[in-house]
Amino acid sequence: MDPVIDQARTENRWLRLRRRIAGNPVLNLGYRIAVGVVGTAVLVVGIIAIPYPGPGWLIVFAGLGILGSEFGWAYRLLRFARARYDQFMTWFARQSTWVKGLSVLATAVIVVATMWVLGLFGMVGGWVGLDHPLLRSPL
Repeated sequence: MDPVIDQARTENRWLRLRRRIAGNPVLNLGYRIAVGVVGTAVLVVGIIAIPYPGPGWLIVFAGLGILGSEFGWAYRLLRFARARYDQFMTWFARQSTWVKGLSVLATAVIVVATMWVLGLFGMVGGWVGLDHPLLRSPL
């Protein structure tokens, strides 16, 4: 089967379902609330993940995409944020090795500080018999 035709059928099915939901005010409100809650949750997880290695920005864009499927302001924010991200990455790619190394160092400091605050060093130290006050979490 042709993947383009299959995609068009899936889109048509989704659009019919969405129109049916939109036709019922109570169901539509529930749907929009659910999209808002899920999109906001994904967005918050992405924002938390930004300073760590991994797909933080991808998660942010996914959250904005979910929200943007129902809310115009989120769609506009997604387009704006994506353009600024692309500009930053273009700028960052032109930077010297020193600047790139400094950003790697800053990321490493954030990761180590988070591991310390969460008590990971104290926990692992306990496994191997190290019980130093500096390994304990400040919390």
